[in-house]
Amino acid sequence: MTKASVLITGASAGIGAVYAERFARRGHDLILVARDQNRLEELAARLRQENPVSVDVLPADLTVKSDLAAVEARLREDTRIGILINNAGIAQTGGFTGQTPGSIERLIALNVTALTRLASAVAPRFADAGGGSIVNISSIVGLAPEFAMTVYGATKAFVLFLSQGMHVELSSKGIYVQAVLPAGTYTEIWERAGIDITHASKMMDVGELVDAAMTGFDRRELVTIPPLHQAERWDVLDASRQGLLSDIRQEEAAERYKTL
Repeated sequence: MTKASVLITGASAGIGAVYAERFARRGHDLILVARDQNRLEELAARLRQENPVSVDVLPADLTVKSDLAAVEARLREDTRIGILINNAGIAQTGGFTGQTPGSIERLIALNVTALTRLASAVAPRFADAGGGSIVNISSIVGLAPEFAMTVYGATKAFVLFLSQGMHVELSSKGIYVQAVLPAGTYTEIWERAGIDITHASKMMDVGELVDAAMTGFDRRELVTIPPLHQAERWDVLDASRQGLLSDIRQEEAAERYKTL
């Protein structure tokens, strides 16, 4: 049986490149998407040499409308693609008041808009086929406004919510959706964002992160948090959220708001 092809965004380095290596080892053909064509070509050549797989390179800046549209078209039309790894993303340095309109727009364009549009492009075909997998890379920062990465964290909170909502809507159609929440991981994202991690706490190796995420993928976890050492913490948080919703009575305000 032919294995599904895997389209990976942000594939030229870091998490995306390791996902490419791991899926190639499993015998999946790949479509690698990133801005840096030279690095993509180098990675593709190495993966072809090391594994009996086909590797296509699709250079694209997902913040550019025409490039994003080209990747969407590939996802809609290439019926070999059965797995989307929605990994491309950027971080941002500085506090909320120090962000520029341009930096905010670019962050949201990549972390939110592109990710959502790519998932939206492939989901109808997966639903018609009765199967497919979408992996969205979120972040622990999306659970932690205390980390003071406000805009970045908000985009990652969006990714988690989106993934959970997609599961509710799409699981009955045979589509598996996984949200992966890394914490600090050694990748180029820090340098690109201008964040000095020289004196930061020790982080996770990117290979260890992706291996853990793929274990969650194999187990069909809905939310995979590799650095969370007590899994029940997430279960308690999610149960608390559902309990809060059960106490919502939308027809009237709570009694505490009816008196001064």
